[in-house]
Amino acid sequence: MSGHSKWATIKHKKAATDAKRGAAFTKVIREITTVAKNGGGNIETNPALRTAIDRARSINMPKDNIENAIKKGTGELPGIVYETFMFDAYGPGGVAMLISGLTDNKNRTTAEVRNLLNKKAGNMAGPGSTAFLFTKKGFITIEKDKTSEDALMEIALDAGAEDISSDGKYFDVTTDPANFMAVKDAITAKGIPVNSAEVTMIPSSYIKVTGDNARQLLSLMESLEEQEDVQNVYANFDISDEEMEKISAEAAQE
Repeated sequence: MSGHSKWATIKHKKAATDAKRGAAFTKVIREITTVAKNGGGNIETNPALRTAIDRARSINMPKDNIENAIKKGTGELPGIVYETFMFDAYGPGGVAMLISGLTDNKNRTTAEVRNLLNKKAGNMAGPGSTAFLFTKKGFITIEKDKTSEDALMEIALDAGAEDISSDGKYFDVTTDPANFMAVKDAITAKGIPVNSAEVTMIPSSYIKVTGDNARQLLSLMESLEEQEDVQNVYANFDISDEEMEKISAEAAQE
């Protein structure tokens, strides 16, 4: 789980910066509009909408923005219709990738994503080439100094979690997507703060990446995440803590 956990942490740290640029707002508004269109505007009957609203609140999106996004999805306000996409790809070091998002022009998005991959030692793959390596799961990370493993295990497993593992500074909780909100709510109800929480795609195995491949891969993933239409980038990489810290330090000096 280490590669996935580390990328979840990186994204969480970047969220504040992204929000200042407005990039995160744009992506979450699209998500809220789309899930409201597909499942309705009531969070009690549309868990995907509740998850999207939680994400919006985590980046301090104003309430009016959230409400307007829901209304655009339900048709109460005019709005753009977005279609979902999922691209299979490979990154540096042979890392398998899934790139998902929402777009109003799939041809444009396909060309832009392919161009980003080609520029940074990646390449687009055929449909289904990498998707079979990933499984949809709920994924929650909690800092280890916020609770004990025994206490977390009792709460999470009772609420329906599938697994709890330890990775560096964090506990990783994995759930079936249907139980994700119940497990998250059970944890927060006990006063345990959640570091990150999302329904995501978990790899079945990981590829260890080092050196230039690791630098190129993280640079590629950041570039893809910054692309306007891309909502999520999933990859089966494993980069050591030491390598991560070294790359982060180098990036800070640039």
